[in-house]
Amino acid sequence: MENTIKLFIYIHAFFGGLGLITGIGSIVVRKGNLNHKRLGKWFTWSMIMSSAISLVVARMPNHMNNFLFLIGIFTIYMVLAGNRALTFKSVKKTEANIIDKLVSGIMAASALLMIGFGINGLIHGFSHSILFLFFGLIGVFLPYGDYTLFKKTLENRKLWLINHLSRMLGALIASITAFIVAGMKYDNLWAWIIPTVLGTVYIIYWIKKVKGTLKPKTA
Repeated sequence: MENTIKLFIYIHAFFGGLGLITGIGSIVVRKGNLNHKRLGKWFTWSMIMSSAISLVVARMPNHMNNFLFLIGIFTIYMVLAGNRALTFKSVKKTEANIIDKLVSGIMAASALLMIGFGINGLIHGFSHSILFLFFGLIGVFLPYGDYTLFKKTLENRKLWLINHLSRMLGALIASITAFIVAGMKYDNLWAWIIPTVLGTVYIIYWIKKVKGTLKPKTA
């Protein structure tokens, strides 16, 4: 059994590394061109494969880990929601379908579970349970952003792009965090939190840029 789990972990790491490389590549190249789209597809499937394997490993004997299991769902949500946002680019799509709602609903349920685990852990004195709360609170707001897109996609034609950017960048942040924690062996609270904080600042920058609310540089 352990050999099988080890093989899963190696495959998980391979796809995680591929996701990290293609994710960074998709940021570097010009947005919307063929290379961006190709790298985005590689990033999407790599992150889904890596995260799906992590879900399996996190339920294996002697490897049970509720936090990593829920983070895996979190990451898969980010990638799926980021891609689903692209479907709202067309004015022909005026409302969310069952897949859109299911993706957001699973994220909402997972976020509530994380908050529950976090509160319970802190009550019992487990300091690392703060991570459940940290990511759970973030996760609660993401489906709300999806809901806004579902309801106001025709009123605001920038919402699909904002959701696409924020979700895909969120998935890349997850990949970078995994590299720091698992690859570089910095498994502590700050290693989990700092990439998310810095990444959120970068996401806010891009959202402001898309909305056109960035202040022009002065000489």
